Amino acid sequence: MADSAAGTAELTSYVGRADAGEEVRRLLGEYRLVTLTGPGGVGKTRLAGRAASAFTRAFPDGVAIVPLGELQDASLLAQAVADGLGLHDTADRSAQDAVLAYLRERQLLLLLDNCEHLVDGCAAFAAMLLRRCSNLVILATSRCSLDIAGECVLPIAPLAVPGDDVAGPDEALASDSVRLFADRASAVVPSFRLTESNTRDVASVCRQLDGLPLAIELAAARLRTLSPRQIAERLGESLTLLTGGARTLPDRHRTLRAAVEWSYSLCDGAERAVWERCSVFAGPFDLSAAEELAETRGAGEGPALDRAAVLDAVDGLVGKSVLMRVDGETRMRYRMLHVLREFGQERLAASGTSELFARRHRDHHDRLLAQAGDEWFGPGQDDWLARLSESHADIRAALSWSLRTSEDALVALRMSTCLVEYWAARGAARELREWIDRSLSAVAPDAPGRARGQAIAALCATLHADVPRARQRLDLAAAAGDEDAVPFVAHAEAFVAMLVVEPGVLEHAAEAVRMFGERGDPRRQMHPMFLQGIAMAYRGDLAGARDLLGRMRGMCAEAGDKRYRSMALFGLGVVEVWLGGDLDAGERALREALHIDLQGPDVLSAAYRVDGLAWVAAKRGDARRAAGLFGTAAALWERCGSEPDVAVAMPHREMVKATRDALSDADFDNAFAAGKQRNPRHILAAADPTRPEPGPASSGRPPALAPLTRRESEIARLVAAGLSNREIAARLVIAQRTAETHLQHIMNKLDLGNRTQVAIWVNAKRS
Repeated sequence: MADSAAGTAELTSYVGRADAGEEVRRLLGEYRLVTLTGPGGVGKTRLAGRAASAFTRAFPDGVAIVPLGELQDASLLAQAVADGLGLHDTADRSAQDAVLAYLRERQLLLLLDNCEHLVDGCAAFAAMLLRRCSNLVILATSRCSLDIAGECVLPIAPLAVPGDDVAGPDEALASDSVRLFADRASAVVPSFRLTESNTRDVASVCRQLDGLPLAIELAAARLRTLSPRQIAERLGESLTLLTGGARTLPDRHRTLRAAVEWSYSLCDGAERAVWERCSVFAGPFDLSAAEELAETRGAGEGPALDRAAVLDAVDGLVGKSVLMRVDGETRMRYRMLHVLREFGQERLAASGTSELFARRHRDHHDRLLAQAGDEWFGPGQDDWLARLSESHADIRAALSWSLRTSEDALVALRMSTCLVEYWAARGAARELREWIDRSLSAVAPDAPGRARGQAIAALCATLHADVPRARQRLDLAAAAGDEDAVPFVAHAEAFVAMLVVEPGVLEHAAEAVRMFGERGDPRRQMHPMFLQGIAMAYRGDLAGARDLLGRMRGMCAEAGDKRYRSMALFGLGVVEVWLGGDLDAGERALREALHIDLQGPDVLSAAYRVDGLAWVAAKRGDARRAAGLFGTAAALWERCGSEPDVAVAMPHREMVKATRDALSDADFDNAFAAGKQRNPRHILAAADPTRPEPGPASSGRPPALAPLTRRESEIARLVAAGLSNREIAARLVIAQRTAETHLQHIMNKLDLGNRTQVAIWVNAKRS
């Protein structure tokens, strides 16, 4: 579609814009901020995505795509950019500081897509980035310019349309608008061809719609039930009627508006209702969410719809190009283009049901988070992480909506405190702190759950080594005298004490483990149990630590949980390697933990495991290998914008110093640099710790498949081998959204619409 989100795989071929694409690439070579402007539906997003993908060689550190159309809160702009860069906010710094630290020395192209509803915030943020990151180039799309110094504004015109006197198919197809209509028409009706008899009608449709790609696609979708002549005639009548008002809008905005209204008028009652009700989703949604949200439950909600009727309506809206399919690895999702979502929200407001369906949207995501919390400690953890990540824009929207009143803020507090692990896995613990803070400010002073919220906010502050803030929150939580909050307070107290190396870790952690166990909450026992085990080892009770962490490992195995099992193994590794235990046992535990982490998207945990293996090498006196492993760990931390400054600060610093002392500066730096290029999977391939490891990840790799880069070629080959995005991310030790962005670049460069076509292309290259 013309307005598809950047970074989302295109489902249709790309038509036209060759000259515009070349102009965008030329301007990116001359200016550090290029903004593509134009009305909604003109194709700014897709043009920007393709131009950026084709220009990757000019940016050694790559292209980062940040879709902002789903973001409704300008205060989260920096966090959205951090998300797009794959950064974790584990250090004691804001999302803005994390972004600056990451971009300051990098030559990177940042695509900020759909800025218009956040234009003031985007302008200030872009100006700050350009001022402080000298090698950064920004490409933005917006309905209006950002209006800051150094900006080059490129208005994007609609597609060229044929004249009134077009002679025949060949002449008509010289116009991009006609080629787009013909391309989309053949997708709807495979037998469709542009002929002498229908050319004038198709040309008339394109002229009436001013060459606006979205409007043309909506019209072409009508070929299932109407001929080109019927579309031209009915469209002409509707445009005359519908553009009679709204004279304050520019011509092309009025044309698009009229085309959307015409498309809406041709939907049946159920389709209109589902269009309106699903417009409350900020991002992609699955069928179950649409059914739960859009079904009619009472009087005054509009047309009566049961879940079967919602399914039929969704199918109809996909066929009419109102909803786009988003192919997932386990289930189909749907998304609505920004222009169509705005229209649906207007209709919902006009019917007086906006509040009703916004609340239903919030309640759906409240239940979704609660279910994820109940099932997180188990084999479905990766699936839940993926599902919640897909819904993150809507989780944000639901939280923001709930902060309007103290009663609704209670729900926001419940949502934000039920699953810390999800936010931490996303690298968004600071964002969670902000949601908790905003919820606590909005609820009544004696609101239930307030003390628990303060304790969890303290836990999040400790993740950022913000000890004063954590202690302030703990004092507030303890003063409330809320029995429900006691184990949460004990957990955070233990974490703070461990971070600042104070007494009490063992006692507080043991209390949290006991109380969560009495409540039948094994998920919340896990991290305190890890802290308790480490504390026992620090007190010299190695046997007790081994037993406790072994029990933690066993509980995880019984539940089918992998992430906390990796944490238990890491704890065993720390005990054995750092605190005077068995080096061989410690290495086995760390390698097993790393093996688990490399199967999923958890790059941050993998960094800690590799760092631990560097301690093993240092303790064994193999300084060169230790330096290489420290380099590999550093590369992993850099990928997620983090540092080893919370969990392993002391052993990391001491082992790095010991390794440096054992080598010359040149030898350390060379081994460290080589390690930064190594794929962490090569570490696991070396079963014998004394045997040299494979060289850098780039050695021995097959050549690039022109016009793809080497990394894109690697990903294309993995797609052809049948690997999912999650599996590709795990294989290459990159974030899943990074793999998805690379795949989008591949499809843009090759003008392909899906993974199957990529696989066919790769196999053809091999033959």
